[in-house]
Amino acid sequence: MRLGALRHRDFRLFWIGQLISQVGTWMQSVAQAWLVLELTHSPLQLGIVSALQFTPILLLSPVGGALSDRFAKRRVLLVSQTVMQLQALVLAALVWSGYIRYWHVAVMAVIYGLGRALDIPTRQAYITDLVGRSDLPNAVALNSVIMNGARIVGPAVAGLLIAAFGVALAFFLNGVSFVAVLVALLAIRTDGQPDPAGRLGIREGVLDAVAYAAKTPPVAFTLGLMVVVSLLVLNFNVVVPLVARNVLNQDAHGFGLLMSALGAGAVAGGFSVALFRTGQPPLSFLVGSAATLCAGLVALALVDRFAVAFAVLALLGCAQILFTTGCNTTLQLAAPNNLRGRVMGLYTVTFAGMTPFGSLVVGMVAEHQGVRAACAAGGVIGLLGVALLVAIAHRAGIVWRPARAA
Repeated sequence: MRLGALRHRDFRLFWIGQLISQVGTWMQSVAQAWLVLELTHSPLQLGIVSALQFTPILLLSPVGGALSDRFAKRRVLLVSQTVMQLQALVLAALVWSGYIRYWHVAVMAVIYGLGRALDIPTRQAYITDLVGRSDLPNAVALNSVIMNGARIVGPAVAGLLIAAFGVALAFFLNGVSFVAVLVALLAIRTDGQPDPAGRLGIREGVLDAVAYAAKTPPVAFTLGLMVVVSLLVLNFNVVVPLVARNVLNQDAHGFGLLMSALGAGAVAGGFSVALFRTGQPPLSFLVGSAATLCAGLVALALVDRFAVAFAVLALLGCAQILFTTGCNTTLQLAAPNNLRGRVMGLYTVTFAGMTPFGSLVVGMVAEHQGVRAACAAGGVIGLLGVALLVAIAHRAGIVWRPARAA
């Protein structure tokens, strides 16, 4: 069945709640970036805020994954979603009060990162509990469709709201949007109870997951690809506002539309995966989509017209979703049940946790050499990194076709 994951009642509830909440999340992403630029006019300080937001994900996602292997995932998600809701409402209150300062945004970014470090690995591992392994590829693709569909709607709406009313309303609406996912979680019957074999101490659990990844070549190769791409390419939260403002001379509305282009491409990619992919993708597919992302970032360095930038970002969004859903599915199907939460913690580290370093590098290069140089350097070095990983994998005799699920 092409959309087999939607047969599951609890997944449908989770999917709908996430759709509404993710629209608010992308509204806040645009509002936060624009607020930092209004307060500081500095690409570097924008990069610092992004780094602060993602540093907890880098440091604590393995802990979040270990917690999801020890406690019921639904309860962990209720905690993480509540933390992120409060963060959004505090930001709205600070902006409306007129007391907002750069350091306020920085502190709130760290708090948001703490919530995400707990939320991402738990949410990814929870999907298998909701649909089972047979419908997992379809569920991962559908989950990506709603997240990136929200990337179309959220930034476009945020751009209009910011232009008309300022950033506070975007933060407030994001806080309200969390109500949908919290209600859905309360209505879901599947608790996501952990496998008894996964009830280890936090330190022991994290080390066990790292050892498993190191001795499993397809898992190690997939995580390596994610490190390269996430570090050097997936820094759109810094790159796109700088391209919009400094290269194309766009206002907040134009910035929102460019972010929506990423989402449009991602939705197209997500639907193609949901409708046509079954099972685990070959590792060669991951390599091809990673290389496309790197080449697309080089192309973005060359654009000087809004329409061309929109098209390039749509292509990047499509390639990103093909790459990340492929990596997600590969890791979840490869991991045994008692390790799934912790392996998704490693996925979160390599996917979102590399962003602090990438954001800082992009911010520093853009500050001194311009955003075009930052994009070109990231894309070219990324291509070299992908090529190096492929060469190492060939030497190690890695199997390029999917292994059977564990």
